[in-house]
Amino acid sequence: TSNIGSQWISELGGDEGKMRDKVMEAMRQHFRPEFLNRVDETIIFHRLDKAQITDIVDIQLKHLYQRLADRKIKLEVTEKAKGLLADEGFDPAFGARPLKRTIQRLLQDPLSMRILEGEFKEGDKISVDAKKGEIAFVKN
Repeated sequence: TSNIGSQWISELGGDEGKMRDKVMEAMRQHFRPEFLNRVDETIIFHRLDKAQITDIVDIQLKHLYQRLADRKIKLEVTEKAKGLLADEGFDPAFGARPLKRTIQRLLQDPLSMRILEGEFKEGDKISVDAKKGEIAFVKN
């Protein structure tokens, strides 16, 4: 896996032919012919957009919902809160990698602390919203 040619992917947008040519040119400049001869296929990945990042937020939250359900805690996250997580975790240069850390920092860590401190416990239903650019927790 390599990011070689990634600058061409963003600059050329949807022109697959030109994009592939530029990426292959960058690969020829970077790798030795002996190595390139062993490469069977080159796959060009496009950068993620905001909608895809929001979908990834939903996937990550499903894992959290399940872990909390095992503790008999129900979590509801508003679209506004999901949007905040997506905005904070979206970096066009790095894709979805920062998103998991953002969810951890803004949602999971504060929620875990409140569970450990006894503010939230078994049987609780917790709503998560975004207020003034921050994640807010409300026990229902």
